[in-house]
Amino acid sequence: MSAHLADPSRTRTLEGVLWMLGSGLSFVGVTGIVRYLGTDIPAAQGAFLRFAFGVLFLLPTLLPVLRQGFAPGTLKLYSLRGAFHTAAVICWFYAMARIPVAEVTAIGYLNPVLVTVGAALFFSERLALRRILAVAVALVGALIVLRPGLRELSSGHLSQLCAACLFAGSYLLARRLSDVAGAGAIVAMMSLMVTIGLLPFALLVWVPLGAIQLMWLALVAVFATLGHYCMTRAFGAAPLAVTQPVTFLQLVWATLLGALAFGERVDPFVLLGGGVIIGAISYITWRESVLRRRARVVALENT
Repeated sequence: MSAHLADPSRTRTLEGVLWMLGSGLSFVGVTGIVRYLGTDIPAAQGAFLRFAFGVLFLLPTLLPVLRQGFAPGTLKLYSLRGAFHTAAVICWFYAMARIPVAEVTAIGYLNPVLVTVGAALFFSERLALRRILAVAVALVGALIVLRPGLRELSSGHLSQLCAACLFAGSYLLARRLSDVAGAGAIVAMMSLMVTIGLLPFALLVWVPLGAIQLMWLALVAVFATLGHYCMTRAFGAAPLAVTQPVTFLQLVWATLLGALAFGERVDPFVLLGGGVIIGAISYITWRESVLRRRARVVALENT
């Protein structure tokens, strides 16, 4: 084969890495704008407007889902997931306005770790010793970031920890929904349910907003939608074992953004702790991909 012809597997791997880079930059854009808006907009109101704009973008997907109706029990799952996600985004918006961008990002890396633990507790997934050790290492990484006892933890830190737990619950319900609904329907219904769930909280704290603030919040929805789209394309192009470590760069971008745009101090402990968490997540992801390949090989051999 000519040396000038690209290896298709390498090309797809590079494609997956580039999509994941795009996803990380998009989500850093979200955090940067929310940080810029600061505490001028109440957390519930900011979150509501972000998801309301998201619903407008997702109307082409949402309307067919609503017309088609729901399988028995599905609407209850959608509603429960909406409740978890509603509480999570309020906590996230609250934390984002009060603690450095890099710390929000690093603590957010706990989500997949908590999903792993939740899957074992609620879905009876096997938690082998190696995965238990990886989870323990990730929790050590979180302690490095937070350093309880060595510094005072603010309400922003506690709020982001709550957000990580609540987002994990939302993702576990999304996994359950994936058995009965498509990815597009799950994302669209999540946006609708969260918008409905946030509305009463937003009305309680509503403050008048200018056109510029509304434009920024619309841009948050654009970046968030783009981030999820890029992530989906990355998962389709390359294995999680390849794309997962790339998410660590999101912490690097967030640190640079915080330092250059908001004058936040670069905390080496946050980078170290975030790296430890991502390393543990990457190991779990790689290990699961190996086990899935072995299971496929065994299944083929038995046919």
